[in-house]
Amino acid sequence: MNVHAAGDLRTTGLTHPNGAPLRLNTQDFVAIDRDRNATFEATYRPQALYNRANEGFHANNETFLLHEVATNLPIYRPDTGPTDFHLHLPPGGFQLVLVTSGAFTFDYDGRFYNVGPGAVMLQSAIVHRQLFYTWSGLSTEENLKTPQTVVPDPVSMGYSGKFLEAFITDPTTFPNPTIVGPDQIDEAETPRVAWSHPLHDRPANAGFWLQDPLALDALFKPLADNSIKSALPVYVRDIGIEAPSGQLVAGHIIATDPRGGSLLPKSTSSSADAASFAKGEVVIYRVIRGTAEFKNKTGETFELAAGDVVTAGKSSVSLVAVGENTQVLRLGLLKGMNDLRSWTPTQRDEIDGLAGQIITQKDIRPLRTEGKPVGYLYA
Repeated sequence: MNVHAAGDLRTTGLTHPNGAPLRLNTQDFVAIDRDRNATFEATYRPQALYNRANEGFHANNETFLLHEVATNLPIYRPDTGPTDFHLHLPPGGFQLVLVTSGAFTFDYDGRFYNVGPGAVMLQSAIVHRQLFYTWSGLSTEENLKTPQTVVPDPVSMGYSGKFLEAFITDPTTFPNPTIVGPDQIDEAETPRVAWSHPLHDRPANAGFWLQDPLALDALFKPLADNSIKSALPVYVRDIGIEAPSGQLVAGHIIATDPRGGSLLPKSTSSSADAASFAKGEVVIYRVIRGTAEFKNKTGETFELAAGDVVTAGKSSVSLVAVGENTQVLRLGLLKGMNDLRSWTPTQRDEIDGLAGQIITQKDIRPLRTEGKPVGYLYA
């Protein structure tokens, strides 16, 4: 993802990140990114356009980036297609992906994962690549307007692939080494990482997490109280990232069905209350579809529509109402993020320069569906 000068690989002496400490903005603040002001840019790869929630990123001391990734070119072009094998090494090892349209095939640590709308993936420094994505054939303008959802259905899976992605800090400030370039990949032998350098900037319990949108732990539970107003019943899905992130971030989706229909996969065995998704020193709400109304501490209300994002201090805003056929992602950034430090530019460049030299183990998986993970950075 990044292109930096290679360091002197004989004298790196790499340790923990030793840059400035991360600090969440715990003041009373509200920052709104409106979809009408979005700028989609091909920042990292030509086939994908990135729409960053920049207002929230800057207001929160640039500690957490949420952006939308929209596939915009066919996979068969010579400058697109499958990606290389690479690593992301943000502070805390945190990368979150929530698929919102189309379909993708990802290769995490040599295992294939075919995912569609509503799939959640969280990983901490694992060798991976993107193998496949859908492309609708629509123009860029039309493609960026296609609806998004967290519920898999034939219509949404036929659109171009899109997902919401989140990192701790900006991807340009941390190492993203290319492990094996696309021209050097041998499909019969998938490289892995078992790196001996003590770069343990990941919480002890953090690891890989995949939540299928139709799995039992992903079912939407009815909201038991009346804390969020709606003409239709309100449901909550815990996307399960708090534990695998090492208690860095909690995540939930608050949603309603379309009027006269039943879209959300639900559980009737238990219910949810507002306290179950109230965590966060800083909170981020991203409207995936529909509309949502918020209230600030002075009692003023404002409405967000699909594609809008609000980033706010712990008690600076509250979600008070949602419309029909609405889906809202809520992320709560937890205190543990303040224990992390950023990479210095020198460290970042040294690690990017190592590239494939950090591989010390390989594993052959003919079926790509078997075997235990071996590619964690922290073996």
